[in-house]
Amino acid sequence: MSKSPADSLFENEKEYLRNVSVDNVIFGYHDKELKVLLQQPFSTGKWTVIGGYIKRTESIDQAAKRIAFERTGLKNLYLEQFRAFGNPGRVRERGFTAKKINEMTGKKITNDHWIFDYFVSIGFYTLTEFSKVTIKKGLWGETCKWWPINEIPPMIFDHLLIIKEALKALRLHIAEYPIGYELLPEKFTIPEIHALYQTILEKNLDDRNFTRKLIAKGIVVKLKETKKIGAHRSPYLYKFDLEKYMQALKDGDILVF
Repeated sequence: MSKSPADSLFENEKEYLRNVSVDNVIFGYHDKELKVLLQQPFSTGKWTVIGGYIKRTESIDQAAKRIAFERTGLKNLYLEQFRAFGNPGRVRERGFTAKKINEMTGKKITNDHWIFDYFVSIGFYTLTEFSKVTIKKGLWGETCKWWPINEIPPMIFDHLLIIKEALKALRLHIAEYPIGYELLPEKFTIPEIHALYQTILEKNLDDRNFTRKLIAKGIVVKLKETKKIGAHRSPYLYKFDLEKYMQALKDGDILVF
């Protein structure tokens, strides 16, 4: 039998903490849509957020960074821990059985194996520039792809709740953490940053007041470059003045809607 990616867990399971894992909601922004990176486990027909087990040699934060890197190919991504999830029946799901795992791996585990026991997941959200991501499948995964936040497919376990809670945290943090800086490309137009915040908050923002606040505070800087988006449309590009942006976040007077 050919070796499955799932083999690594059972061959080296003593390297991992039992009954605790990381679930990482990886957000990207593309074509005026907030998107989330999801993976599909084998034989379930459902999807999960990007998750994995915690090695005994690493901290929870280190595990979250490693798992994000393994799926995106990017290091030093922006991560925030937002809450924990757990209940007695959360890992019981049709298709996720000892029999199926044994068929895949040639191992002989039973349904009382620790991976089926009470599991606590530490929830993180991760922000990344969409265009830089190189998607890689993970442990247990048949495929991995971006989904628009308003078109989430059927999810396994309690992962729809995890996405909803991550989005709630993102909205709460939008005026205090560098959300825009992490999700947008280095150079962007004013309509693009305006659309980003409207998309995340799911409400209309007065574009004149929004633009005036950004420019007056020096948070964004106008460049001499333009972006050609049509025969007669070439809006100017902007970029963040990161020092002023971070100071404004620290002072608590930026982008309070």
